[in-house]
Amino acid sequence: MDYPDYNPQIDTQPLSDTELDALDTLLQALPADNAMNIEGMDGYLTALLVGPQLVSRLKSADWLPAVWGGDGEGSAPFASQKQRKRTVLLVLRHLHGISRQLRVTPGSWEPVFSVAEVNERDLVDAEDWCVGFLCAVALDPEAWSPVFDDPVLGPALVPLALLGGDESTLSEADAARLADAEARDGLSRAVADAVILLAQARPA
Repeated sequence: MDYPDYNPQIDTQPLSDTELDALDTLLQALPADNAMNIEGMDGYLTALLVGPQLVSRLKSADWLPAVWGGDGEGSAPFASQKQRKRTVLLVLRHLHGISRQLRVTPGSWEPVFSVAEVNERDLVDAEDWCVGFLCAVALDPEAWSPVFDDPVLGPALVPLALLGGDESTLSEADAARLADAEARDGLSRAVADAVILLAQARPA
């Protein structure tokens, strides 16, 4: 299917919290096993922007359908082409919003992480976000390889790989860290710092 390609020069309004909630509800209601939730989508789109220029090299049709678990026959998995079009426009607007924040005001960028109140403290959990980020990495692992091998960026990305990677490959020590809510909070906050480093290292 033909989708509009990302154009960083287009001036669009970032999604409101209400629109983000509506998009999350829509994605989770789709009859698709692999549709992303809003956290995974946010991580996925962020990786497209801060990675090795994926979003400028790929056509939207190469990455966009992964957000809703892939295209089916006709309008599937959407109820109608109108619903598909609205979803595409919302996703692209969110992509623009992330890009603008990371380029213009990185200090105001806030990833969409899960937050839970534990013992009257807000603890962050970026697992779904990191899974989405790594889905974008998987689109071109060869291009990402130098990023993960970089002496500065590579170590910074370790928390992201731990939270979003294959749990079956974890060491006992790492599995124990991930089982602890406080440790997951620390790893998740480190993920946000790593993304800022990636954004700053990205070619202008």
